[in-house]
Amino acid sequence: MIKKAIICERMKCKGTLIWPAFLLIPVIPILLGAGNYLSNLDLLKSGWYSYWTQVTLFYATFFFAPLIGAYCAFLWRYENFNSCRNTLFARPVPYHTIYLSKFILVCAISGMTQIWFALLFFVSGKIMGLPGLPPADLCFWMIRGLAGAFVIASLQFLIATEIQNFATPIAVGLVGGVTGMIAANTKAGLLWPYSQMLLGMNSNKSEDVLGQNVLLFFLICAFYLLALSLIGIKRIKHSMQMS
Repeated sequence: MIKKAIICERMKCKGTLIWPAFLLIPVIPILLGAGNYLSNLDLLKSGWYSYWTQVTLFYATFFFAPLIGAYCAFLWRYENFNSCRNTLFARPVPYHTIYLSKFILVCAISGMTQIWFALLFFVSGKIMGLPGLPPADLCFWMIRGLAGAFVIASLQFLIATEIQNFATPIAVGLVGGVTGMIAANTKAGLLWPYSQMLLGMNSNKSEDVLGQNVLLFFLICAFYLLALSLIGIKRIKHSMQMS
């Protein structure tokens, strides 16, 4: 049943602004990071690593969380008109199936966003003349960043579920990204959900900030995914029963 629900949700995405946002928004941090990198070549002399620090600073801090907030808002947009949400949950489909089908689609689009960003990073790096291929470390940091991206997606999706307003999840994502950058530079960063992607991608750092805490990082990400999903399903069920 959940497979059919995901297909239905995917059909709703057709004709929306999700795909233009998916294609265009990640280009902006690449351009900003490339400009910053080219302007500081006298200081940034570590090749791919230096370029990585610049593009991920913009991407993971200012653009990713608001972009995911937009994805989540788009997926709830139809249900937020009139009484469409009540109509949806009145169908003989379990609450968790509806919630998870939307959330899985958000995670899938988030994963594609990460792949698209990685491709843009590689192509733009080659255009600027960086030698060879990106180091293997960056591939691993990209995978870790995906785990952090799912944490942000789970929180942004919960917010979009609760707040039936298109702009608010995007604004919360922007504020969350900034707080994540601040928290990532403290000991509390490993526990703050909006810091997970910054830490996972080793944003704006040439040395691995997680060090020996990689396993703990993945465990925290798994905990957030499970906890936020359970809270979201419980909240949906409660709100529908009260309405």
